[in-house]
Amino acid sequence: MPGGRRIAAVSDAHFDVAVGECLALVGESGCGKSVLASALLGLLPANAQTAGEARLGDLDLLSADERTLARTVRGRLIGLIPQSPAAHLTPVRTIRSQLEETVGVLTGIRGRAARRSAARTAAERAAFPPDHLDRHPHQLSGGLAQRAATALALVGDAPLLLADEPTTGLDRDLVDRTVDELRRPVDAAGQALLVITHDLTAAARIADRVAVMYAGRLVELADAQAFFGSPGPRHPYSRGLLQALPDRAFSPIPGMPPELGDLPDGCAFATRCDRATDACATLPHLTGEGAVACHHPYVQENLRA
Repeated sequence: MPGGRRIAAVSDAHFDVAVGECLALVGESGCGKSVLASALLGLLPANAQTAGEARLGDLDLLSADERTLARTVRGRLIGLIPQSPAAHLTPVRTIRSQLEETVGVLTGIRGRAARRSAARTAAERAAFPPDHLDRHPHQLSGGLAQRAATALALVGDAPLLLADEPTTGLDRDLVDRTVDELRRPVDAAGQALLVITHDLTAAARIADRVAVMYAGRLVELADAQAFFGSPGPRHPYSRGLLQALPDRAFSPIPGMPPELGDLPDGCAFATRCDRATDACATLPHLTGEGAVACHHPYVQENLRA
């Protein structure tokens, strides 16, 4: 950053996504979810630095060069539904032409009629209306642009799909249809799916496991059924996210997240947490599946379904 400052946008992130599994990554805006996703695809800004490994099979995504990422990874090994689809769609070309080009590049389908049919099928999978295929991105609503981006991401049937806020701008019926379509290849073809979302209702519908992120760190990894049902989340922040839902307590988490450039030495959630003690001045770490990065997690018997 200017002045030589460094900001740790994501730190100590340890997780995996298995074949035939959906992992939902949830947390408030600014916690590092989309930065993490961008790192996996080599789409970070030029001043960003990464450390560690991010393995897809034998390929380390963090050390792969741009040629490998462009020709082997993006679209073919990892499909991306971007958070801001309007910024990723080509503004001077119709949705149909972008879909047909993607079909030709990623699937090898030849012939205008065959590519046209495949593009239409991809649009139908994403609930994109066929009578809008000849429109340009600026002629679409935010929800339609989201569906167009989803259609493009589904074309290659990549073994890993990374969906960054895939339900933004969609009404509830379309949210359900979209997440069901994203889930379908996970169950049918063993695709792995990483969903980044603020929509906890959508996450509950689609996910096998949940990873909760706060202030650039993972604070909980949990089985989705246990997380959303019984016994519930163990980290106070995770519990607060659920209690903020309208169909639960509808009670907001007090305070605001810290700035990533001014994180405390200890637990970043301590100033907002009613369970904090002096022990929280030291940083808790997430270790193992089903773990929680908290000095005072909720125990299972104290959580209601």
